[in-house]
Amino acid sequence: MCGISGLIGRADITKKLYNSIRNLEYRGYDSCGIAVLSDGQIKIKKNIGAVDEVNQKEKFLELSGKIGIAHTRWATHGGVSKENSHPHSSCNKEFAIVHNGIISNYRELKSELQKKGHKFLSETDTEVIVHEIEEFYSKFRDVEKAIRETIKRLSGTYAFALISVHSPETIYCARNESPLVLGVGMGDMFIGSDLNAFIEYTKNIVFLNDGEYAIVTKDNFQIKDAFTGKEKEREIKKIEWDAEMAKKGGYPHYMLKEIYEEPQTIINALNIEKESILTLAKMILESEKTYFVGVGTTYYVALCAQYYFSSLTGKYIPAISSDEFEYIAEVNEKTLIIAISQSGETYDTLRALRFSKSNKSKTSAIVNVVGSSMAREVNHSIMQDSGPEICVLSTKAALSQIVILIRIAIELQKIRKNISQKTYQRFHRELEEGSEIIRTILNEHSAIIRNIAYKHARVKNWLYLGRGIYSAIALESALKMKEVTYNHAEGMSGGFMKHGTIALIDKDINSLIFMPPKEDNALFSLTLGNVEEIKARTGFVLGFHFGDAKGIFDEEVILPKSPHLIAPLMQLIAGQLFAYFSATALKKNVDKPRSLAKSVTVA
Repeated sequence: MCGISGLIGRADITKKLYNSIRNLEYRGYDSCGIAVLSDGQIKIKKNIGAVDEVNQKEKFLELSGKIGIAHTRWATHGGVSKENSHPHSSCNKEFAIVHNGIISNYRELKSELQKKGHKFLSETDTEVIVHEIEEFYSKFRDVEKAIRETIKRLSGTYAFALISVHSPETIYCARNESPLVLGVGMGDMFIGSDLNAFIEYTKNIVFLNDGEYAIVTKDNFQIKDAFTGKEKEREIKKIEWDAEMAKKGGYPHYMLKEIYEEPQTIINALNIEKESILTLAKMILESEKTYFVGVGTTYYVALCAQYYFSSLTGKYIPAISSDEFEYIAEVNEKTLIIAISQSGETYDTLRALRFSKSNKSKTSAIVNVVGSSMAREVNHSIMQDSGPEICVLSTKAALSQIVILIRIAIELQKIRKNISQKTYQRFHRELEEGSEIIRTILNEHSAIIRNIAYKHARVKNWLYLGRGIYSAIALESALKMKEVTYNHAEGMSGGFMKHGTIALIDKDINSLIFMPPKEDNALFSLTLGNVEEIKARTGFVLGFHFGDAKGIFDEEVILPKSPHLIAPLMQLIAGQLFAYFSATALKKNVDKPRSLAKSVTVA
């Protein structure tokens, strides 16, 4: 939700710290700031705006020192202002902090501190943490103990990093339900809310768990229990991503780069070891009830999985949005939860998992980040290996998750002996073909999609329709359009349209239809019926189809012929491209849409 960075080294760290928050900017870009400790003083520069914009105003690189913390903010408590920007300091300017999460009892703490004479300069919940630490330090004269006593008083979620003039060669950091990771370098030690904070400097990482804090010096680190202070052993792990993977590579936006990486994404998903896929298939077989859980794009991925499992295995596995899961799901020791998350830190999905675990359910996850909270907390996790996704909008990660879920469905059928070897092999062949078909769409059809998107970019209202699994594709594609263009796009099933929404159809609302292949006889005919109903009411209809419905639409994108199994994925790619080009036509901030952040780690 926000980006945290910390760095301590043998030489001046300012430039690396600045690069670090630039790499984290996709996590929050309302404001940013840097604090550096030098010559017994903490110097802070911060302001509203993107990192480079703030740097022009504040001259970050004029700071110098061997220890510092930095932050990019996505506003939660308090508006977007310089005062609310991080880092925040204590009254005596002897402590500075950056924080991600929400302190739910901050009002009570703030009131107590104000009665003791503390002066607050912001509206944020974060500022209470640094004032609490200052208060406890005045009592104990020990920074570590002051932090531990403060943590005991905090309710809510947090990841924070702190520097102090009283411990000038140490960064302190802690986490509770908000991600934080250490990077172990050669002469430098890093702290980040995710790997992109320091991936260009080191691949050696250490994960903090909830209820832990770390004491980080230039040569070492200690991890301790936040309540007892007892030291904990923690293994240093090496990650395989490199900095180049997280850069644009000549593309104008990360979103386009990541869409163009989707052919390789399918290959990566198919290369995930079969044993990991098979394990989850067996867990489904052994469970009395299974749920797919995700939120936002991953909820629509879960919906796709719901359709795939119904059609391929005959097994109904409901998809539930994780923010509503605990209010609707029936969970017990015979239940399996399959969580889907790109970051592995999504607050709502973690909450759903923890609710399930408290009711003795088995848990599993499909995630993209090694060592994320979700990956570590579940009984079984599948690492999707789709590489870093920097654009706030998920494209290749969502595709990867769907392919993995299809693989699980196929393996489930094989275990149940409900599929012939010939069909089993055909399904795998078709998945492999998907990589080349997507490449064809990108190379031969993206210009057509671009031209239509540019032509209709200023249309303010869209209706996205599909039937069966294509209704899930319509929902996800509409979400992409909303996220990146800020235009209204409403996704729904074609049949649902007739029950109310059809009243909206006129010349001022455009419709986008996701047509199944003609081989889907019933779905194909029903979807054609929707087209006729819209056209009868003077509505404009754009069709994405596979060549089976020429001349029916006002405008059309004819996609390459695709096997029935993967045809929905081709429609998904077309929807991503249409949203991207609509946004570039409108000159929107494609990679960092307003009010959105990559990893939603707050309630």
